[in-house]
Amino acid sequence: MHYGSAAPDLPYTWDDYRSWKDDRRWEIIGGDLYAMSPAPSVRHQEIQTELASILRGHFRKGPCRALASPVDVRLSDLDVVQPDLIVVCDPTKVRRTHIEGAPDLVIEILSPSTEQRDRGPKLDLYARTGVREVWLVTPFPPCVEVFVLDGPTYRRHSAHVQTDTLASPTFPELKVDLAPVFDFPLEPGEEPPSVKEPPGRYAGKASSP
Repeated sequence: MHYGSAAPDLPYTWDDYRSWKDDRRWEIIGGDLYAMSPAPSVRHQEIQTELASILRGHFRKGPCRALASPVDVRLSDLDVVQPDLIVVCDPTKVRRTHIEGAPDLVIEILSPSTEQRDRGPKLDLYARTGVREVWLVTPFPPCVEVFVLDGPTYRRHSAHVQTDTLASPTFPELKVDLAPVFDFPLEPGEEPPSVKEPPGRYAGKASSP
């Protein structure tokens, strides 16, 4: 179904996005329209709230600002996204209504309905527009993957489980104890992780270039 003011054969733009009056949340990637999840899960919100508190406390006295969704990030006229958390260190990018340009750090908390997009077109978009560092957070089994910009693409720098302390490669003084981030009750049918390393596709750390 087509939505907004763009003609059916034209890509969606920032102007289209700003003209929509309803309360539904959308993202535009390469001119294509994507509906966001109606409401994040409680677990998603717990992770976001904890990380937001950590980031705001760390960056409070410096030039960088940590912001939690919903906040519009305009990366181009055809690319408008709402990452779960961002850190912006260039004050000229902070506008009254949105962020204009690439944040320095983007954090996406994955869900079954968004993981494919977050790992695919959004990660490509972040690399293409110059986001220096991206964290992809898997709520369960708990894992945080850290990607750093290496030329035109990302290199996976590290992966961390809930017993780890994450050290940001872009902000060396930023160290995050992940135990409180993933401190939530298990849901029915879930079992405590039995390994101390990230399982499956998360295993190990990427080597330096």
